[in-house]
Amino acid sequence: MQKNCKQCALAFEITDDDLQFYDSVSPVFAGKKEAVPPPTLCPECRLQRRRVFRNCRKLYRRQCNLTGTEVISVFSPEKPHTVFSQDAWYGDAWDPFTSGKDFDFDRPFCEQFASLALEAPHWSKITFNCENSDYCLHSGFLKNCYLTTSSIESEECHFSHRVFHSSHCLDCMNLRKGEWCYSCIDSEMLYHCTHLQNSRQCRDCAYCFDCASCSDCILCTGLRNKTHCIRNKQLSKEAYEQERDALLASDPAVMHNTLEALKMHTPQRALHNFNAEDCTGDFIFNSKNVSEGYFINDSEDSKYIQVGGKTSLSQDCSNPDEFVECYEVESSAFCNRVLFCDNLTATNSLYCSTCIGIQDCFGCVGLHKKQYCILNKPYTKEEYEALVPRIIEHMRSTGEWGEFFPVALSPFAYNESEAQEYFPLTKTEVTAQGWQWRDETDETPQVEKLIPGAKLPSSIDEIPDDILNWAIQCEATARPFRIVKQELDFYRRMKISIPHFHPDERHRQRMALRNPCKLWQRTCQKCGADIQTTYAPERPETVLCEECYLGEVY
Repeated sequence: MQKNCKQCALAFEITDDDLQFYDSVSPVFAGKKEAVPPPTLCPECRLQRRRVFRNCRKLYRRQCNLTGTEVISVFSPEKPHTVFSQDAWYGDAWDPFTSGKDFDFDRPFCEQFASLALEAPHWSKITFNCENSDYCLHSGFLKNCYLTTSSIESEECHFSHRVFHSSHCLDCMNLRKGEWCYSCIDSEMLYHCTHLQNSRQCRDCAYCFDCASCSDCILCTGLRNKTHCIRNKQLSKEAYEQERDALLASDPAVMHNTLEALKMHTPQRALHNFNAEDCTGDFIFNSKNVSEGYFINDSEDSKYIQVGGKTSLSQDCSNPDEFVECYEVESSAFCNRVLFCDNLTATNSLYCSTCIGIQDCFGCVGLHKKQYCILNKPYTKEEYEALVPRIIEHMRSTGEWGEFFPVALSPFAYNESEAQEYFPLTKTEVTAQGWQWRDETDETPQVEKLIPGAKLPSSIDEIPDDILNWAIQCEATARPFRIVKQELDFYRRMKISIPHFHPDERHRQRMALRNPCKLWQRTCQKCGADIQTTYAPERPETVLCEECYLGEVY
């Protein structure tokens, strides 16, 4: 079946397997199945819509609406939502049913849900079992971390996103088992490395791409089991050490440009999938029968899933963790037969948000371990199963049934959300869609002086302790930012220069180094075989099929 996307107007395909999936996840009430219709948006627009409901980087100070204490929150102070600290939300000092509402069949569902979402409490941010890591979110089991997001079991990590089982890492993204690493991306098992991408099992390496089991290498690409190499040239230990210090003291921008030029002369693998049987997408690990998956592990029989794992029999899920038979769900965990929801753990629930441990709930917000609730009002099982089909029929008449929440219902502005990272838009483009935009308004730092990033000394040895009392003006955006003590200690130990860019700009630059989460058809530039890859056809890199690529690097 071919359809045109209601948002971007591009054609997209709905296969027979897709139709079977929609039928399989259609909920049943009192023995009657309520069919889930095919989507009206293409997969990319569906993803964009869900991503607007995840704020993964913006933190603000505001008051807990229950206790009045100051909290760090993903909700900016001017937002009218009810926000509790996590401790208050899990406590017994409030009744979740006080916000309960009768369903009004004279109004659209989304209008009623929006009203409930303002009144029912949201947690200020999501972290669990974290120690001295107040400025982190969507993370668990962190210790002494700062501005680190979507991370697990890590210590002394700062300004990083998706670091796992790592310690003493800064400005890293999607790093597993890293130690003393700086600005490393999509890599694992690194020690004392800086500016590595798509690499694993390396130590004492800098500015390398697609290297494995290497040590003491600089400006290298596509190497395996090598040591003491510069620009892919084998050197003696003595010759390497003579060049090393001067290179590492060079301008980082020059080193990045040199590495990018070297990458143009190195064959690139079409995809980065390992132990992935019958899978399409990129960075898929230990999975089977996953279509259009990206940064996914330990999953099977799923389609259009992104950045998560342990997912089966599901479609259109982003940031999933342990999902079974789910559809159109954002940033959730431990979900079974959950449809059109975000930020929750649940079973057999639809159109819910910010709930933990719920079952058989519809259109609820802020509930904890509740069952048979609609718009936060409790019902008997019989009442619930009689009322929900009537609501679904009403939603069919308003065109709401079978669609995720509209962007307008997100509590976040477009540029506060992860949608801006994957689908960047200007303020004009966002407001033209009728979506929210929040202008950045940095507080004026109370500091001794403001120094432009370009005027910072290039050597970390020339940076005085007083820099902790200064603000640095970002070279790209002119936004001021400060260095915290943990950073300064890290830079001095690693012997790397102070960054010239605001943390948000550094994150944007790391995102720009990645390929988009999209597949194109190309031919292997060695054997001519048809391949799928995240390298667009017009890009200049030499892209090889897996067999030819392995023949080149081993």
